[in-house]
Amino acid sequence: MTAELGSELDEQVAIVTGASSGIGEATARSLAARGASVVLAARREDELEELASSIEDDGGDALVVPTDVTDDGDIDDLVQATTDEYGRIDVLVNNAGLMPLAHIAEADRETLQDTIDVNLRGLITLTHAVVPTMLEQESGHVVNLSSVVGRFLQANSAHYNAAKAGVKMFGDSLRLDVAEEGIRVATIEPGAVDTELLDHIPDEEIQEGVKEYVGSMDALAPEDIARTITFVVTQPQRVDINEVLIRPLDQVQP
Repeated sequence: MTAELGSELDEQVAIVTGASSGIGEATARSLAARGASVVLAARREDELEELASSIEDDGGDALVVPTDVTDDGDIDDLVQATTDEYGRIDVLVNNAGLMPLAHIAEADRETLQDTIDVNLRGLITLTHAVVPTMLEQESGHVVNLSSVVGRFLQANSAHYNAAKAGVKMFGDSLRLDVAEEGIRVATIEPGAVDTELLDHIPDEEIQEGVKEYVGSMDALAPEDIARTITFVVTQPQRVDINEVLIRPLDQVQP
């Protein structure tokens, strides 16, 4: 049965990174259901194609652009493909991320670099590539996925905490530069969410501990974060929701 689509985002175009699974996939579905044309960006092309087919089967519109957010060429190709296909970019959801938690003394330098490149540098670079189109339109919405640990400390997470705190500071600073041009900026800070992000933790003992912690509560589902993002981007133009911290009811730490 074809889903009944909403209309709040009719004729709008949304890029969603990390769209092959988890929060990114759920967000792409949610935005498409509200009428947006969604551009699906991630490294796993097969998963993106399956998602696009599912969205289109439900009456939505999706464009697949395989993208590694750590590759500047991929970022430029993503923006070019989007503007070639649709002529505009209304929403950018910077969701791509990884969480390779480790004690700083045990983490190798590749892990440290990847953490910064995926969670922060790629986000900044893609935003840099998209903002000129939004400035020309005099409208747009940048949604950055940070984390509860961008605000509160967590053990075995110094590099990840730093990256996610950087996302928050980048979004706050970006708003100063673009709000008067009609561009809104939001930072979403999820707590414990049941996604494959936990599988990125290379240290087996730390991974087991984090999974046990997340499993001890009624963790959020990706759809919970997707609903939050959709709520943010469907507000009237005068409404700029800058920050949302969203945690499971029974998550009190961090």
